[in-house]
Amino acid sequence: MENVVFSKYTEDFVRAALDYCVLMEKTKPAEKKLFVGNMVKVLPLLYLKVSIIPPVMEDYESRLEIKVTEEMYDRVRENIANLLGEDDLYLETFHPDIKLSDSPVAVKISEDLADIYQDLGNFIAVFKNGQKETMNDSLILSIRNFEKYWGQRLVNALRALHFIKYKDNDFED
Repeated sequence: MENVVFSKYTEDFVRAALDYCVLMEKTKPAEKKLFVGNMVKVLPLLYLKVSIIPPVMEDYESRLEIKVTEEMYDRVRENIANLLGEDDLYLETFHPDIKLSDSPVAVKISEDLADIYQDLGNFIAVFKNGQKETMNDSLILSIRNFEKYWGQRLVNALRALHFIKYKDNDFED
């Protein structure tokens, strides 16, 4: 049986994750429409590619390096926040605090996207080293983080970005 780390499924996920990270790092202030258009395409692809990876059976319990620094995270988050402006904020219905609150919980697209970037940036950095054990464990961690954390952030951000992309369209009959 083929090792999942070297499968077509993982290769496709790595490519989508790399594309996402490049988009996050190359965001320019005057390209809001282009950025939103790219995000509504890459986020569903990323979701699909990670969700179809077969189960990874081996766990080598590697020590995985953190490559995305706090400064890198903040720079990406701030660039996206500046790009989206007032559109950065949206009301979240799946936030854990919503059950305890009498009012809606507001979250930021920039934080959602930066959180995803942080996980995928670390994943890509480990994958570049080419060592099977750390690649394997990084894949396991990324899939777990997708299932428990950033997958929900991805679909929430996508919902908000979809609204931004199409809010000015006129759908009169």
